Amino acid sequence: MSRIGKKLIEIPSGVTVQVDGSTVVVKGSKGELSFTAPSEIIVSVEDSFVKVLAKDELKRLFPLWGLTRAMIANMVMGVTNGYEKKLEMVGVGYRAKQNSDGVSISAGFSHPVEFKSPQGIEIQVPDQNTIIVKGIDRQLVGQVAANIRKIRKPEPYKGKGIKYSNEVVRRKAGKAGKAVGAK
Repeated sequence: MSRIGKKLIEIPSGVTVQVDGSTVVVKGSKGELSFTAPSEIIVSVEDSFVKVLAKDELKRLFPLWGLTRAMIANMVMGVTNGYEKKLEMVGVGYRAKQNSDGVSISAGFSHPVEFKSPQGIEIQVPDQNTIIVKGIDRQLVGQVAANIRKIRKPEPYKGKGIKYSNEVVRRKAGKAGKAVGAK
């Protein structure tokens, strides 16, 4: 049995969850999200809770059961509060600038990298070394943040690059010098 899948999802006030066959639509104050559940999973709305069940007690369905429950819970959380990822730029001359349709990033290349935000994602630049990615779809927010980080990943010697605000970059020792007096 899936321990995650068995948990009920509470529907907060102001959020509506509609189930039409295997399609689940969640509407809230921040927007609307939809998800198509696998055919082996049953999703139902009872009172102010969403219940997710597997049609059979087959071991291969347990991961799908938990995944479906987690996806619906993330959708409910997204339309009420939203999600955000914060990125920091470390290095001399590394900076970001807000554009009308995204962000322009100077990360040590000979040219600035233009990054356009996809629909449903808001990119903010509160200061030149911080980028905040906001949206209601958890997967899309994480993917956009990962794509921005991929422009210049943090390197292990000086720690320069674009990193998540809570990421710890493991540092390596630099080149060891020649011992004095050694032949």
